[in-house]
Amino acid sequence: MSPKKRRRREIGHFDDDPGAGPLLQVENLQTHFPTPRGVARVVDGVSFTVERGRTLGIVGESGSGKTILSRSIINLLPKNAIRDGSVKLMGREISGLSDRDMRDVWGTEMAMVFQDPMTSLNPVKKVGVQITEGLKYHLGDKGKVAEETAVALLRSVRIPEPERRLKEYPHQLSGGMRQRVSIAVALACGPRLLIADEPTTALDVTVQAQILDLLKNQQQDRFMAMMLITHDLGVVAGRTDEIAVMYAGRIVEKAPTKVLFTDVKMPYTEALLRSIPKIEHRSHTRLLAISGRPPDLVQPPVGCKFAPRCLYAQDRCREEEPPLMEADTAGHLYRCWYPVGTPEGKAALEKNLRENETAAGVDTSALQVSV
Repeated sequence: MSPKKRRRREIGHFDDDPGAGPLLQVENLQTHFPTPRGVARVVDGVSFTVERGRTLGIVGESGSGKTILSRSIINLLPKNAIRDGSVKLMGREISGLSDRDMRDVWGTEMAMVFQDPMTSLNPVKKVGVQITEGLKYHLGDKGKVAEETAVALLRSVRIPEPERRLKEYPHQLSGGMRQRVSIAVALACGPRLLIADEPTTALDVTVQAQILDLLKNQQQDRFMAMMLITHDLGVVAGRTDEIAVMYAGRIVEKAPTKVLFTDVKMPYTEALLRSIPKIEHRSHTRLLAISGRPPDLVQPPVGCKFAPRCLYAQDRCREEEPPLMEADTAGHLYRCWYPVGTPEGKAALEKNLRENETAAGVDTSALQVSV
């Protein structure tokens, strides 16, 4: 037995039994960072599971904790990060593994597609070298075998003339092709879980759709679990099985995708939906932006973290933070005292519209919101 294979056997065993439970199980995950002003609670008690072959969408504004959540799961955090909680992959705890042990997990068990392929790809190494690097380390493929696998990977992500592209550098490719190369690198060793963190950043709309369709097709072809992280609910609408909405480092709503779009409960989720441009809108229709800014994670507000920006906010929202509560539909959780679509929520919104102000001071006088 080679030293590398012997070492993988020594550091632990992944249970590959499909009936053994969720592929990924995250429980009360917390990631904090010390700052001169105090501790920033960037990820603050997040729990969820991802089943084999399923796709979970993580949605939220910039600063909601999405990217740090993904890096906490895959163990790619700065040295000053303070992390707690549990991350289990195929039944095995990985949150406490060292970087040395994680090298045998990255690529083969879980992989990540980063936001900007120009910075995630090495600018001084040719595309072929970067794709075959993981093949050589994890699978022992070398020479002609590794090159043929790399060509097949580039062809699978629909890069034309893959043999020629292997010999090119990242700067010689377009943004969309660089992202396809990043996906090929991530898929090279057949990971069971793929985390795609804003994979369409800085790409034009047409290329965005191509990349998202490519990820979906690869996930289905490989029966691979996937986490798709984005700020745009429109991106995850037809490409995920479940959606978790994050705000201020916490999940504020989680539901099957169809349920979330037809029976939204959390006012923050409703606000995100209202801000999406719709094809039926007339030209120059003004989008409904969410007023205010995300909360200070070092000194967050007391009570509901979304209350200072919420159209439904009442005095209770400023004083008590709501827990995650179960809706009528199985698997639908939300964090709100006055949920959308309920008599309590309707009364709260009508009161705020009538008084031209919420309990947290949001001006509602210029708003025309259907109740």
